[in-house]
Amino acid sequence: MDPGQPAEAVFRDDNAAGRAVDIVTFGCRLNAYESEVIRARAAEDGLSNAIVFNTCAVTGEAVRQARQAIRKARRERPDAKLIVTGCAAQIDPAAFAGMAEVDLVLGNAEKSQAGAYGDRAPEGRVRVNDIMSVRETAGHLIDGLKDRARAYVEVQNGCDHRCTFCIIPFGRGNSRSAAAGEVVEQVRKLTAQGYLEVVLTGVDITSWGSDLPGQPTLGQLVARILKLVPELPRLRLSSIDAAEIDPDLMRCLAEDRRLMPYLHLSLQAGDDMILKRMKRRHSRADALKLIADVRAVRPDTAFGADFIAGFPTETEEMFENTLKLVEDGGLSFLHVFPFSPRPGTPAARMPQLQRPVIKDRAARLRAAGQRALERHLQRQVGRIITGLVERDGVARAEDFTEIAYAGEAAVGSIVPLRITGHDGAKALGTVAVLEAAE
Repeated sequence: MDPGQPAEAVFRDDNAAGRAVDIVTFGCRLNAYESEVIRARAAEDGLSNAIVFNTCAVTGEAVRQARQAIRKARRERPDAKLIVTGCAAQIDPAAFAGMAEVDLVLGNAEKSQAGAYGDRAPEGRVRVNDIMSVRETAGHLIDGLKDRARAYVEVQNGCDHRCTFCIIPFGRGNSRSAAAGEVVEQVRKLTAQGYLEVVLTGVDITSWGSDLPGQPTLGQLVARILKLVPELPRLRLSSIDAAEIDPDLMRCLAEDRRLMPYLHLSLQAGDDMILKRMKRRHSRADALKLIADVRAVRPDTAFGADFIAGFPTETEEMFENTLKLVEDGGLSFLHVFPFSPRPGTPAARMPQLQRPVIKDRAARLRAAGQRALERHLQRQVGRIITGLVERDGVARAEDFTEIAYAGEAAVGSIVPLRITGHDGAKALGTVAVLEAAE
């Protein structure tokens, strides 16, 4: 899976305290999106005095954090109904059903179904069906994410690939695509509501269309959105697979400035042998060629990447190849995951590295990522760039650079910002013009 966020991140409703139903979200942006679906379903079903945990299974740490949060919630709200759903619940429902604190376990398909949280819901403390039998997606398009500056549209779910380290296909099922017409209509609706940026998200969005009639490509979907929703100022992609970027997508990057110049790549490693053992579909050379090809048509594109440090059998020389890819590819934003063996995956049966070695390599890779980020931020100094205001004093540039700014600007607006420096984590600047940029 291409997380787009560290799996350990926890997203909570900023106003959760005092609400009858709280949603606790672990993991990727897709989970954050689906938590809004859960929120809507729970309200429709009349659920009250409950906490829903939308779990992640990318790493063992993500599962541990979920279990810890469930126990804490039971102590703090002994009379609340605790419901567990998401990938970890789908993959190992028995583990959560075995927790005395848990009242109900819902699978990934069940969590968005109408009536799932109501009094007339089917009986049973565990309601988790075979995710591989699910064939439809996006039957639950929502009106953006609550209290966020941008909106997300789930265009795809599931994954047909079987990387040796990844358990997510068993939590999400096989790849399913939302129909192009439904996606376009949702983007149009969100734009009409005032969102200036829409993000296309999914588990493996570059596989979008492979299960639809005629097998359209992600690039064709992007081109259709840009053509049919001309009033949308910004369209952004979540993580993409380095093995899949089609000519139409490349054309959109080259020809339409409304497609944001930032690609987050699921690279995972920079050594060919490790990539082969991961069962990835790209080589080191493929990744570098993709980056070069994109920069040739859109020079201002910035790149982020997911990396796994300490994969089984990884030698120091192999790790150095991954470390060097950060500089060779001119990457700017890294998500680094220490390898975590997931039971049931081929990688869990491979010869494992010692945990101190894994932790050391993750730290070195993160340090390389920090240096890369600082180089990227330094290049922004002196420029005037437009930023989407995410919250008071914080905006996001087209190339995903975070900007802390001084001055007045409305949340959700796009404003020009003069970059005066950086603090190693984000650019620093001031509002150059008070009016929103054209």
